[in-house]
Amino acid sequence: MSGEAVAVPREGRLAGIDYGHVRVGISICDPLQIVASPYEVYPRGDDVADRRRFLRLVEEEKIVGFVVGLPVHTDGQESVKSLEAREFAKWLAEVTALPVAFHDERFSSKEAKRHLNDAKLTKRKRKQRVDMVAAQIILASFLESSRNQAPGALQ
Repeated sequence: MSGEAVAVPREGRLAGIDYGHVRVGISICDPLQIVASPYEVYPRGDDVADRRRFLRLVEEEKIVGFVVGLPVHTDGQESVKSLEAREFAKWLAEVTALPVAFHDERFSSKEAKRHLNDAKLTKRKRKQRVDMVAAQIILASFLESSRNQAPGALQ
């Protein structure tokens, strides 16, 4: 998607991020970047707790880069939420010293809710999981689109 072109590694585990003020949905992919899986919904804390969580994620899961969902309007224009996601991505890059790419997250939460409805989960369980499934959808879409691009052209 649009945003600054960032070269994220084409091998190694990436973490997909569905950013929110209260919760952050996290997904991860396998080292060959073929399959994205839901990982967790992280309830935001203060800056110290957030730093600790993301540094631990990088260490435990051997993360080599991040893909942050960029919320844009249906016409492709960025919004206030886009700026917030960009600020979070900048913070994430500074804290972890890893590359961060953006990917269009339009309709990811809606698609995640549809998947969870199809799974016949309770309303409470759907609500608990929607952010990490949205992060999985963002990361899977990024991986799919990056397979069609030349090396170094990832965004």
